[in-house]
Amino acid sequence: MKRLWSVIKIVLLCAFVILLFLGAWAFWYEPSSLTVKNYNLKIANWNPAHNNFKIVAISDLHGGSSFITEAKIRLVVEKANEQNADLIVFLGDYVSQQRFDRSKLKMPVETIADNLRGLKARYGVFGILGNHDAWFSDAIITRELGRAGIRILENEAVRIEANGAPLRVIGLPDALKAPDWMKYTIDAQAALAKIPNEGKIVALTHSPDTFPLTINNLSISPDYAMMLCGHTHGGQVRLPFLGTPVVPSGYGQKYVRGEIIESGVHLFITTGIGTSIFPVRFGVPPEISVLTISN
Repeated sequence: MKRLWSVIKIVLLCAFVILLFLGAWAFWYEPSSLTVKNYNLKIANWNPAHNNFKIVAISDLHGGSSFITEAKIRLVVEKANEQNADLIVFLGDYVSQQRFDRSKLKMPVETIADNLRGLKARYGVFGILGNHDAWFSDAIITRELGRAGIRILENEAVRIEANGAPLRVIGLPDALKAPDWMKYTIDAQAALAKIPNEGKIVALTHSPDTFPLTINNLSISPDYAMMLCGHTHGGQVRLPFLGTPVVPSGYGQKYVRGEIIESGVHLFITTGIGTSIFPVRFGVPPEISVLTISN
């Protein structure tokens, strides 16, 4: 009996140590880390002049949330600049609200913008707005990020000339702002109509829930090649065999992270930098996604 009790104590001690390790990993080590992950994407009919076009995608910074300090934001800038990208794009949710009060932020917008200064990409740094940004103030965030050199595209398209060939980038509103999908499409088409009608289109928006609605129900343009999103944080927790238990999407785990292709259009969902609701990441480290695109 005494030997059995000794074995039980050893098992309990091992279980305690394992739980302690997993807790430290999920609530400290992983959310405090920062990875740069490279992806090679192949898009049919992509202009060969744009082969190896590099986009750095950053989302869900959530300044002031757990482990997202001013130093961490400056590190994001440093790592992004090291990629020598053609484009740097921010996919929304720069801010983090105080619990129970969406009007108060954990880190002022001005501070976030100050620490994002100095981003460099060959053809520009662009961004769109997320749901947390809307809860605070789209106008203030657009103004402050503009001061930091990040141009916010809200139903706005830009044309860039890369290697002598045109490419279009359009910023689409977050899906949560779009109850009327006919108007959503008309607004997007109107934004594209303001620039020359040539070149593939890369769309930026916050939530991947926009993706199936824009490609399956209503057409924005036949040149629509790719959409880049964030919002899901990759679910923040990914468990063996179970996958991601909680995903802020109406489509469950279908649009949680990475590359998805539907109707010939590519979707890429980056897992983001910060955390929301719970300060935890497990199996989904904070990530700067580096996309190299070819045909």
